[in-house]
Formats: sequence, structure tokens, C-alpha cells
Amino acid sequence: MFFVLGLTVLLVALLVLNNAASLIAVLLWKIFGGRVNRWSAQRSAQALFLLRTLPVALSIGAVVFLFAPAYLRYEPRVGHEDVSAKLALLATLSLIVIAAAIVRGIARWRATDRLTAAWLRMAEPIQIPTVTVPAYQVEHPFPLIAVVGAFRPRLFIARLIFQSLTPAELTAALEHENGHLRAHDNLKRTVACACGDLLLIPVGRGLDRAWLDASEAAADEFAVRRNRRIGLDLASALVKIGRLIPAGARPTMPAVAFLAGEEGTQGFKARVRRLVNLADNQQKQSNVTGLIAQLTKLIPAALALLLVALASKFQVLPAIHAVIERAVYILS
Repeated sequence: MFFVLGLTVLLVALLVLNNAASLIAVLLWKIFGGRVNRWSAQRSAQALFLLRTLPVALSIGAVVFLFAPAYLRYEPRVGHEDVSAKLALLATLSLIVIAAAIVRGIARWRATDRLTAAWLRMAEPIQIPTVTVPAYQVEHPFPLIAVVGAFRPRLFIARLIFQSLTPAELTAALEHENGHLRAHDNLKRTVACACGDLLLIPVGRGLDRAWLDASEAAADEFAVRRNRRIGLDLASALVKIGRLIPAGARPTMPAVAFLAGEEGTQGFKARVRRLVNLADNQQKQSNVTGLIAQLTKLIPAALALLLVALASKFQVLPAIHAVIERAVYILS
């Protein structure tokens, strides 16, 4: 019963901490989102990804480094509390959420695998010097140019794209996809989806949408990093592809980064306007903004070190165990 109670407590702690931290992350985005949007698209995407994934990472870290050691060290092996119905219910909910997340993750992986296999059957390998992943040309009614796969990405381009875009427009579009590859956006999307699946309360969808928009803008910025006039070629490519997209068609496959088609009409127009602005204006990021944005890379490591440091403090684990005791009493 000692280990059953411990497992129950840890499952409940993970459920409560993750949902509470995710709510705080959404609140932080609502408060500071306007400021983050003034950063470069790359930094905005990094901050949004951090807000989406950090609650899960912190919750797991707290359970592993704080709650589990506190329970194992200070909970008596005999004479401890029984698992109450309320505690068991919350633990069951936590297990259901975790199991559902695993099922959804497997389903997304299988869907991506089936999509890749289907496209490979009708694909023709092509050589593109500027692309570092395997590239294929496919016959497809959708004006497809997409990186598929989180761990072994491949680039698929519809024959329609080669027929419709000029060499300059195609080069700009490929640079956009290189931006997704360099940022590992497909892997990040997979991780972000998993974080959303681990929530009992469906919060953070706005963060997902904002991250998707920011990652597209960041890939656009990457494409025009050396020559901002390329922005006009990419904008022209987007307009042409937009006209080729069948009415009502929107690709929403997992672990796939499309050049165009995922965003709505407003998002599509905003991308084109932004690319034109990038071509016309040399935008510079202030040193202060750049310094603040760099903190997004340091925060995860700093918080991990903080958890380890807290776990090593003699006074912390007894306090955590007192919280566990109080929670078990309230739920008894």
C-alpha cells in the first residue's frame, strides 16, 4: 500500500501541477504577448514554444526531483494513510490523460508515416543543392511544398510548383523550408502537441496558433536573411500558391511544415504584407530586445538547476512532504 499511495500521490501531483502551470503560461502570454510580438519572429517563436512546453517539463521535474524523493524519504512504511476515493479518482484521471496522450501521439506518428509512404510511392527523387534532406517531386493536386517528418524529415514538392513558380520564387520557397529545417519545427510541433495532450483542461490552443504563425514568420525571416529583396520573390510565390490552392482545402497533417495553406486568409495576407515590408525596410532588433529574447534559451537550464538545488536542500523535502500530507488529508 505504501507504493500504491506514493504512485497515486505522484500522479495527482503531475496532473495538478501541469494544468496549473499551463494556466499560468496562458495568463503570462495574455499579459506580455504584445511585447513578445515586437521581438523578431525567431525570438517570438522561441518564447512561445517555451511557454507551451515549460509547464510540462517543470511539472515532471518537480514530481521526479521533489515530490518522489520527499515521499520516499519521509513517508512512514507503516501506519500511513489509505488511498481515498477522491485521491483514486484524481489519479485515475491523470492516468487516463497520460494514456490518451500516448494514443494520440501514436496516431499522429502513424498518420505521418502513412502520409510519407503514400507520397513516396508516387515520388521521384530529385537533387536540390541547397536542401540538406532527401527531396522528392510528386504528382499532387495541392500546390505542395512541405517538409514531412519530425526525426527523418523529407521535402516533398508537387510538380505543379515547378510549373508555376519562377526559379527565383522557387529558390525563395526552398529557403523558407530550410528555415523550418534549421529550427526543427516539425519536432517542436510534435513536442507541443504532446504537451497539449497531457492537459486535462484544454488550454493553450491560442499559444499553439501563435507559435505556428511565429514559426512561419521566422522561416520567412530566415529566407530573406542575406538579401531582403528575396522577400518579394517569396511573397510572389505565396500569392501564386494561394491561387492554386483548391477552395476550402487546408492541410493539417501532423509533423508537416507546409509553405502555405495552413493559415487562414488573414494570416496568409499578413505574411505577404510582412514579406513586402521586409524587402522594403531593413528592420533591426534593438540590443535590449535581443538580450531579453536570449533569456528564453537560458530559462530551461536555470529552472532545471533550481529544481536540483531545491531537492538537495534539507529543509525543502520535509516541506514538500508536509504538502503531500495535507493534500492527502484534504482528499480523504
